[in-house]
Amino acid sequence: MAEGEAGLGSARHGSRSKRLEAIMRDRLGRECVYVPSCRFGLFVALRHWCPPGGRVLMSPVDDDVIFFVVLAAGLRPVQAPLNPLDASIDVDAVPDEVWGSLSAVLTTNLYGNPDDAPRLREKCDALAIPLFEDGAHAIGSRVGGRYVGGWGDASVFSLSKHVGAKAGGFLSCADPELREALEKTCADLLLPGRLSAELAFTARPYAEAAVRGLRLRRAAWAVMRLLGLTEREGIRMPLRAHELARAVEAAPDLTAHDSWVRVDMHDYRLRSGRLRLRRIERRLDRLDETLAACRAGTETLLSTRWARPEGLATADRPATASLGAGGEEAQPLFRVPLFVADRNAAVAALARRGIVVGHLYDPPLDDYAGAAFTDPSPRPAGARWFARHALPVDPLRARQVIEVLQMSDTRPAEAPGGLERTRG
Repeated sequence: MAEGEAGLGSARHGSRSKRLEAIMRDRLGRECVYVPSCRFGLFVALRHWCPPGGRVLMSPVDDDVIFFVVLAAGLRPVQAPLNPLDASIDVDAVPDEVWGSLSAVLTTNLYGNPDDAPRLREKCDALAIPLFEDGAHAIGSRVGGRYVGGWGDASVFSLSKHVGAKAGGFLSCADPELREALEKTCADLLLPGRLSAELAFTARPYAEAAVRGLRLRRAAWAVMRLLGLTEREGIRMPLRAHELARAVEAAPDLTAHDSWVRVDMHDYRLRSGRLRLRRIERRLDRLDETLAACRAGTETLLSTRWARPEGLATADRPATASLGAGGEEAQPLFRVPLFVADRNAAVAALARRGIVVGHLYDPPLDDYAGAAFTDPSPRPAGARWFARHALPVDPLRARQVIEVLQMSDTRPAEAPGGLERTRG
């Protein structure tokens, strides 16, 4: 390639990423930096704002990759008590001594149901610590009159969820003067893009379509397991405690934690090429259309008997949850958590109809990792109940999900202790 052509390619790459940033900036009203993945953006934010050895309050019902990102940043995860109905941080149940020990708070906004960001913002302001919002599942959700991501000192978003691009994300910040410093940190940590990775990314949708069309999902998974290409046999990845302890000693160090952080996305810190950015741009242009469809499916699923545990009154719904109370428009959830008595049986019934249930986070992180790597929640019951009974289903397949659950006679879960209400 001639020097002029190389310069033109670089310019196109830059203009495309800048257009993506502009779209998100217009939505949030904040400066946004394009990053190759949400997990990479979160690492950059944690390293920028938090001193090594700091303590970060987070949800125990979250992806283990996020847990390992916190460890990679040289920080100590502190598991929060949760509201069992939407897995949001229960602000009032966090002990005062825990609040006083924190260096930061990280929200999850699980499946798109927002954490109580306005109250967490007040708490963080009073303690002079940063608030980080993980908006991976919540790119279209609102809380307190703002989009999720509009409350934190920094927020991160994934373009693999609602956008469906299988790559890319954003790191946004409240202070526009920090943009240059964040961009520099990203540039220092990014690895060069690879042509093989770009070509594999380009071919993936066609391969997935062929597998779906030929109904070869089960055979494909069996071959991947046989070849050792799957990284999760269960919901959580193997902890590998002895290796993890050595990595923690090296923190802050993303490379030392790479084998945990890269799971399910080996390109998470590769510089994005033109092919990848082009597809992301096309997908992002259809975001509002996708969010409208997700909102409609969410409303349908939230009208079913599985949307609320048995014996629970409507008034017990969390104020931030998307259960349709008060006449408010439903959030465009990425996944709708239904509550079922036997989650494994429901997952199996859906699988028989080709509906895969993913994004399960069981057991909670404190039970999964233990006190060697995290401070346990002072009230773990809510997280355990949610992790055991939540069935996160795709709102875009709402009608099919309802049909399967009805035909399999799936029972709603009983309300968790302390929230039951007598009927009549």
